[in-house]
Amino acid sequence: MASSFDIFLFSLSRTFCSPFSVFVQIQGCLICLTLALGWALASYVRNREIKQMKDAMKNGNSLSFLCHDINELEHSYQVNLPRVTVVMPLKGFGEHNLHNWRSQITSLYGGPLEFLFVVESTEDPAYHAISRLISEFEDDVDAKVVVAGLSTTCSQKIHNQLVGVEKMHKDSKYVLFLDDDVRIHPGSIGALTREMEKNPEIFIQTGYPLDLPSGSLGSYCIYEYHMPCSMGFATGGRTFFLWGGCMMMHADDFRQDRYGVVSGLKDGGYSDDMTLAAIAGAHKRLITSPPVAVFPHPLASDLNFGRYWNYLRKQTFVLESYTTTVNWVMNRALFGTHCYLSWGFVAPYFMAIIHLAAAFRFYSKGYSLDEVNYTFAGLSLVNLLAICTLVELLSMWNLTRIEVQLCNMLSPEAPQLSLATYNWCLVFVALVVDNFLYPLSAIKSHFSQCINWSGIRYYLKHGKIIKIERTERSKDMSPVFTDLGGKHLYGKKGIPTKGSFLSSLSRSLAQWHQPKKFDN
Repeated sequence: MASSFDIFLFSLSRTFCSPFSVFVQIQGCLICLTLALGWALASYVRNREIKQMKDAMKNGNSLSFLCHDINELEHSYQVNLPRVTVVMPLKGFGEHNLHNWRSQITSLYGGPLEFLFVVESTEDPAYHAISRLISEFEDDVDAKVVVAGLSTTCSQKIHNQLVGVEKMHKDSKYVLFLDDDVRIHPGSIGALTREMEKNPEIFIQTGYPLDLPSGSLGSYCIYEYHMPCSMGFATGGRTFFLWGGCMMMHADDFRQDRYGVVSGLKDGGYSDDMTLAAIAGAHKRLITSPPVAVFPHPLASDLNFGRYWNYLRKQTFVLESYTTTVNWVMNRALFGTHCYLSWGFVAPYFMAIIHLAAAFRFYSKGYSLDEVNYTFAGLSLVNLLAICTLVELLSMWNLTRIEVQLCNMLSPEAPQLSLATYNWCLVFVALVVDNFLYPLSAIKSHFSQCINWSGIRYYLKHGKIIKIERTERSKDMSPVFTDLGGKHLYGKKGIPTKGSFLSSLSRSLAQWHQPKKFDN
């Protein structure tokens, strides 16, 4: 005779074979296949760029990682390149920042180029670190540190960006905003500028990160969270998505406050990319993402699950900020759609566990069909889900493989990235965990209307910041580290000693990227 637990388990398995449950499980399979298709299309776009680079090499252009047309490297072409100002808001200092900053200031862009590293105060550990780095390159690059002060009407990041724009050279034609955790390629600035010159209608050019997980589940959850979004950035042209880590815009748009870019950001702006994307949509302006705009994004080696959760909270919180009613409606639609698809993706795996547990009990106990009235339809659904999941993971693996290859070709002087460090069992676990937690984070963000971002608590009302609260380091609401980069935000812990810091610097391009745990 079957035990009460077995009867309950078999009954639950049969319930999951009802028409509605079958619909949910098939829907989960379709979500997997849709993701696989999206990643396959993104792979095609990125791989097409790899083939073009290889063709250029075969035709004698050994510098195709800078540009496909070798004639563009002629002096007559380079002297006419427009001036670009790179504005980078900084906060804290961590294990990968030195690498990232070096990759930026040693760009091989041939035109006039200046770098503005913007910090909120001289007490920020980033101030001392970047000042020493600049002193090492002062004869080779035009770079300086700008102290922005504390923000009062918008997020600190946006405040730093706007102060940087105010300080940029009067002749700069383009401004490039970069996050301090972005590692660009030697030709990245040139590629972005080239596209802006070809099509003056472009409002913003953007890119997207290739996460390099450090081995923890939290880091794989970050990688998994970013991968579905990567489809929207691998179009090779027009896109509706915008990533704040890399945004090139016309400098005059800020000087003249066209479309309200300055006022829109300054007046209660919380998220730079969401605000600018909303402005672009409202004024029907063009956002593009070239296929070469994919950047290695090393995650902190000690990125724990708590820091991942705080990052996810920040990502869902941006949906609570908006500039117009249309923007609010779109955010609410995105909120509902993402929550529905996330749990629609997770639910079939829960049902599959029940089906498998019931089948295991059925075979191990030797029950007859008459005793439990058990149906094997559940196992068919499990097999279907397993096949679809495998296709999805293969497609994700293929896109990651191609992006790793593309990054290696775009930065030939750097230690080669490798897929060998990726744990695909953890990738699958992260798929389930991240999609389960996303709706919980989104709901919490919706009802809290406040968030802690790098030790600063922001309060929103009607989509805009209405209150900024800064606390002492000793209080719990001010974390010692940021979420992804493992950066020290306070005190002298973030400042390397003079000897160890200087010994890690190199003026040689061949030593841009030192080997890290994820590079091996």
